[in-house]
Amino acid sequence: MRNIIFGVVITLIILFTFKYCGDQHKEKIVLKENSALIQESLKNVGKLVVTEGHFSQVFNYNKSKDLFANLIIAEKKALVVVNADVTIAYNLSKIEYNIDEENKILTILSIPKEEIKISPDFEYYDIQADYLNPFEAKDYNTIKETVTKQLLKKIEASELKSNAKNRLISELSKFYILTNSLGWTLQYNENPVLNVLDLNTIKL
Repeated sequence: MRNIIFGVVITLIILFTFKYCGDQHKEKIVLKENSALIQESLKNVGKLVVTEGHFSQVFNYNKSKDLFANLIIAEKKALVVVNADVTIAYNLSKIEYNIDEENKILTILSIPKEEIKISPDFEYYDIQADYLNPFEAKDYNTIKETVTKQLLKKIEASELKSNAKNRLISELSKFYILTNSLGWTLQYNENPVLNVLDLNTIKL
C-alpha cells in the first residue's frame, strides 16, 4: 500500500514538474514575441517629418564704405524679398531605447533633437552700388546668413515648434498604446509613463 501511495506521489511530482517547465517555456516565448514586436515597431518609425511652415519677409540691405580718409562714402543697397519654406522633423530612427524582457519594460533613453530645414528663395530688387563699392559674392552670403538668423528667430517665436512637438508626442503615444496592450511598461529615462498625458512632460 505504501509503495502504491509513494508511486502516486512520485508520478504527481513528475507531472507538476513538466507542467511548470512547460508554462515557463511558454511564458518565455511570449516575452520574446512581444519584445520582437516592440523592436519592429521602433524600427518602422523611420524619419518623421513633423510639420511645415512658410515665411515671407522683406529686408533692406545697406552697406557703406569710407574711402580716401573718409572724404568719400561709397554705398550699396538692395531690397530683398525672401520666401522660405521651413520643415521641422524628428529623425526617430536615431531614437535610443532599451528593452528589458524580464521585467517587461521599454525604456526610451533619448530622443534626437529636431532638425530645422530652411529653404529660402531670394529675390533682389533695386540693387544700387557705387563703382568703388560694387556688389560682391560676400554681400549675397552676408544677406543669406542674416536672413537665416532672422528666420530662426521667427520660427522660435511661432507655433511651429510647439506643433512639431505635439506631432512627436502623438507618435510616441503609439509606443505607450502598444506596450500597455502587451502588459509592458513604457519609461522615458527612469520615469514611468502611466498615461498618454505623461508624454507631454518630456523635455527634449
